[in-house]
Amino acid sequence: MGSFAVIGLGRFGESVAKTLVSLGHEVLGIDIAEEKVQELSEHLTQVVIADTRHEDVLKKLGIRNFDGVVIAIGQNIEANILTTIIVSQLGTKNIIAKAQSDIHGEVLKRVGANKVVFPEKDMGQKVAHSIVSGNILDFIELSSKHSIAECTAPINFIGKSLGALDLRAKHGISVLAIKKGDKIIVSPGAGNLIEENDLLVILGCNEDIDVYIG
Repeated sequence: MGSFAVIGLGRFGESVAKTLVSLGHEVLGIDIAEEKVQELSEHLTQVVIADTRHEDVLKKLGIRNFDGVVIAIGQNIEANILTTIIVSQLGTKNIIAKAQSDIHGEVLKRVGANKVVFPEKDMGQKVAHSIVSGNILDFIELSSKHSIAECTAPINFIGKSLGALDLRAKHGISVLAIKKGDKIIVSPGAGNLIEENDLLVILGCNEDIDVYIG
């Protein structure tokens, strides 16, 4: 279980925060609007009203101690950039910041964001999965319970065949394809061996993907 802070609880920030909680992580939600904080008080681990443009505020919140910080401030670009600068200067190692344009994104990268996202309506869930799993490279939600994920082959899969792993029977996970460098094996069979640096495209329940791949 990790701990994450989400700054800005608009549609995108709320989606990221709630998904992180659903994945079993502790989440501190931060917003300048009291109404939004109250709305999410029962859904997140902790919520606070704060203006994150002030360094002392973020210091008191212990922002550098979180495993990751998502800066999801949307309308106020100045606050978005300034918060990113302060969070970076305080020593946070994993900073994901929301951008509204390519230029905005470049600025965020220059001032300390490790990753910049340009969220669409339901992008929050994808980002949440990606920041808590070093293996997952891409994530497509098919429904509230099922998704397709592209991920690096876990260490415990290497050297084993799909038949030996028996993922579909044991865990409800189907391997749709295996990428071996420039080669792609579509609908691989039981005899296909998982090798180091292989990429897997899998289909399954979100919980199963998180446990066995994440």
